[in-house]
Amino acid sequence: MKRIITLFSILLVLSITSAYAQCCKNAAKSAGCATPCVQSQQTGASDVKAYYFHATRRCATCMAVEDVTKAVLKEKYAEKIPFESINREEDSKNPLLEKYKVSGQTLLIVKGDKVIDLTNEAFLNARTNPDKFKEKLKSTIDKM
Repeated sequence: MKRIITLFSILLVLSITSAYAQCCKNAAKSAGCATPCVQSQQTGASDVKAYYFHATRRCATCMAVEDVTKAVLKEKYAEKIPFESINREEDSKNPLLEKYKVSGQTLLIVKGDKVIDLTNEAFLNARTNPDKFKEKLKSTIDKM
């Protein structure tokens, strides 16, 4: 029974990330963006920020994405990079939802007008290969 639940959970996460990636690619094409899932948005801030958008009901992977992200920000950047966890259902009027066109679980790293979506890497690795996700998150922030 445990195997069936685990297999179902993995398939669910993979289907969500696959659907999100396809949606993101289509949005990038229609916006004329050369790189999918990297969107240029106008923001007034020049510092790096991390936003994690989630639903009220969360699986272990959803919680791992948040926990690993927080741990990296605390460990590598001494919490100098603000992290905001936003429940899309409870805070449905949050202007960041519309600004970044968020409709599902999403992890964004933002600096000024540059927005990098790390959702796929986060969901594929936060729970099963956290070191790989940590390195991707750190390298993304360092490049900004």
